[in-house]
Amino acid sequence: MESKESLSGPFVGAIDAGTTSVRFIVFEAGTDNIICYHQIEVPSIYPKEGWCEQDPIFIVNTVNECIAVACKKFTDLGGSIKDIVTIGITNQRESSVVWDRTTGLPLANAIIWLDNRTSTTVEELLETIPNSARGAKINYLRPLCGLPLSPYFSAVKLRWLRDNVTSIRKAMDNGQAMFGTIDTWLMYNLTGGKNSGVHKTDVTNASRTMLMNIETLEWDHNLLKFFGLPKSILPEICSSSEYFGTLADGVLQGTSITADLGDQQAALVGQQCFSKGQAKATYGTGCFLLYNTGTSIVNSNGLLTTVGYQLGRKATPHYALEGSVSIAGAAFNWLRDNMGIIQNTAQIEAMANSVSNDGKPLDVYFVPAFNGLYAPYWNQDARGVICGLSEETTSEHIVRATLESICFQVRDILDAMHKDCKIPLSKLMVDGGMTVNNLFLQIQSDLVGIEVVRANISETTALGAAMAAYKAVDQRYSIESSLSNTAAREPIKPLINGTERNLRYQKWKMAIDRSLNWDTSTLPQGERESFDGA
Repeated sequence: MESKESLSGPFVGAIDAGTTSVRFIVFEAGTDNIICYHQIEVPSIYPKEGWCEQDPIFIVNTVNECIAVACKKFTDLGGSIKDIVTIGITNQRESSVVWDRTTGLPLANAIIWLDNRTSTTVEELLETIPNSARGAKINYLRPLCGLPLSPYFSAVKLRWLRDNVTSIRKAMDNGQAMFGTIDTWLMYNLTGGKNSGVHKTDVTNASRTMLMNIETLEWDHNLLKFFGLPKSILPEICSSSEYFGTLADGVLQGTSITADLGDQQAALVGQQCFSKGQAKATYGTGCFLLYNTGTSIVNSNGLLTTVGYQLGRKATPHYALEGSVSIAGAAFNWLRDNMGIIQNTAQIEAMANSVSNDGKPLDVYFVPAFNGLYAPYWNQDARGVICGLSEETTSEHIVRATLESICFQVRDILDAMHKDCKIPLSKLMVDGGMTVNNLFLQIQSDLVGIEVVRANISETTALGAAMAAYKAVDQRYSIESSLSNTAAREPIKPLINGTERNLRYQKWKMAIDRSLNWDTSTLPQGERESFDGA
């Protein structure tokens, strides 16, 4: 934190509403200098196996508390609230909230992005697509929205809510329902809720709903018709950097909201990946790789085509390919909470460093497919497996295999990106909580065979939102050249040769094969083939 004597404006605030926590961070405007922050964990609710919900009211209250406490810290340091010139929002994507237009209250808990209850909904929707192989059916909507039909995305969650929650179906039918991803829900409440709250989202979040046309950046009639959803529930789509509204109350009352980006796109901006061919990986609950494809829409069979950012209402949108790993840091929560193998995350590096995975009989491979596999497999029926166990296997081997599982999945995605774009990466920009682990980054570099460059700060997601927000209020600010040169960061280089790297990757693929199509309960009788078309 800055000393009291050195604080002088302007400053920018960033709301980062993630899956496991909410934080509010105050940045020195136009820089990556964090002045202060406050963070609170957000508990998830698991009503059934594979279900994951959160309380929307709790999320709003937590954001307000984070703002209040962080601003108290800011003023204690000698800052003036009037010098916080604007704020930006970044959020967990795909997570869906439906609320009542009159009361402003949610009609159900938020369904979180990694929730898998909609597997049966996907199967029912696939059955409505005539005369196609399964893979073609899964990709049926890709030309319109850039996405495969998967439980991951908001439209499928909305369809499930319409089919299974009577109050939501009635509210949709009579025009009383409002829908939003977490950014929209927060913005609505922060700007006045049922009294004056705005109903808006940005192109990055909208591109994850399966309801926005990836070319026109507008809600698509054919997509809405396919999912059986009314347009009346949807927010206005805006760019990622423009005026959205004004905070209605609290310590920052009257402060404008001028940025909104999904968390992974915000990290792309925070890592300054503004050129075609640049890529970043963010390691959190899951792991997400975004590869900037410039102004071109690149179609893919194994990756998602998504909007990277649009920095202004009249700005040209930039697109990205994305690969998602559903279980990254969450795997260590499982080791701690379910298995008791670790007591806290501080143990991970030392435990993993005490053993090596060098191709000898002790090598262990762990596929943490607790709720299926995302890119590039898109196999919703995959389940977790641990391969290579022997009587000499220890908990340390399991911990190391967990680290390596994340790195192997990143290689899966990078290989698919290379295949689609034909431009090999020379380095991978990385950020997120797991990047404090030096061994992890060395393993990542070893297993993908390229340099890994760690961000200067871990909060690149919030930084991206702050950068986009400040751009909207200060036209003199150059977002592309505002931060320190990434070339000055010390890269982590591979230490193993290609032969060893490829041998270990072959064993990883063997483990993947054993995890696929494990849970066939959601498939119609006679259909047991891989969910491989996405």
